[in-house]
Amino acid sequence: MSRSITALFGFLAHPALTAESPNHASGNYGILDQQSALKWVQQNIRAFGGDPGNITIFGQSAGGLSALANMASPRAAGLFHKAIVQSGAYELVLPSLATGESQGTAFAGNVGCDSQTLRCLRSLTVQQILANPIIVNPVVDGFVLPLSVQIAAATGQFNRVPVINGSNHDEARFMIAMNELAGQVVTAAQYPPAVVAEFGPLAGPLVLAQYPLGAYVDADEALAAIETDSLFACPARLVDQALSFYVPVFAYQFNDENAPEIFLPPVSYPYGAAHESELQYFFPAEDLTHLPGPPPPLGAGQRNLSEMMIRYWTQFAKKGDPNGPQTPAWGEYGPSLDEFQSLTPLSIAPESDFAASHRCDFWATLFPQ
Repeated sequence: MSRSITALFGFLAHPALTAESPNHASGNYGILDQQSALKWVQQNIRAFGGDPGNITIFGQSAGGLSALANMASPRAAGLFHKAIVQSGAYELVLPSLATGESQGTAFAGNVGCDSQTLRCLRSLTVQQILANPIIVNPVVDGFVLPLSVQIAAATGQFNRVPVINGSNHDEARFMIAMNELAGQVVTAAQYPPAVVAEFGPLAGPLVLAQYPLGAYVDADEALAAIETDSLFACPARLVDQALSFYVPVFAYQFNDENAPEIFLPPVSYPYGAAHESELQYFFPAEDLTHLPGPPPPLGAGQRNLSEMMIRYWTQFAKKGDPNGPQTPAWGEYGPSLDEFQSLTPLSIAPESDFAASHRCDFWATLFPQ
């Protein structure tokens, strides 16, 4: 996700950076880099047997948010023709340039650049930057991004290309596990105050009623369910609903509850279909894992699922439609039908209970868009 500290190298806004820019903008350097890469692809893809008129952007997590940002960026118009977004809808309401500049100013103070000068900031070492992490994201700067992703999608002011968009059933179990592995375990007694602290004294009790602790293995799994639904699943559905008025949208949910966890060691609850767990179905697991020793292999059904997912993605990249002769039918998303392609080893078929299982009506009532 772009909440990673390494995003500081591509998404740090600061008043001094804005002042030196002829466009009076800062903070979206990572998106500009991506657009420069797409321009290079446009100019050179023929030399590799490619078609400059048939380019697909494809990203997961922060990469998925970047794909959405490029869809919302007028500067990317014509640079790509299809988009695949995996677990990228977690930050649809992007901060303003002013907010980004405030974060940058605070960062400069934290690293000893009280002068707030570019000379001081540019003298920092990589180690100094990484030792002072802050959360940064793309910003609505009026140049790269004139609108936030949510507004651009809802008003049709985006680069209109076919989209595959989806999420994993248990996304936030990965993030909560990282907290648990760092010793930040939430006990049963701490669960209610933790929820109230996050959502406030009015909304907090309503969230607790929807996610009673007794329905989960422990408080950490319960928190993961809350974060999954509010930050990933329901925002992904919101994107589907908005975009589908203007372009073909193919919505999915990765549902392999037994997906091997190749990035983190075991925690107090099962990982299920956690954030990043679908990546091994597209790429060799040994190229992804950070754990010592060989990663656990996919089972026979999982290998079949992997093959089907690769066929969907590549067919979409070719034709703008994932359907082909060797895969189960995948219908376009429509708000009235509200169906998602469920990706599991046992069955690949439409599911109609996505909104109910992730309590999307509740979240829409609690935080109207």
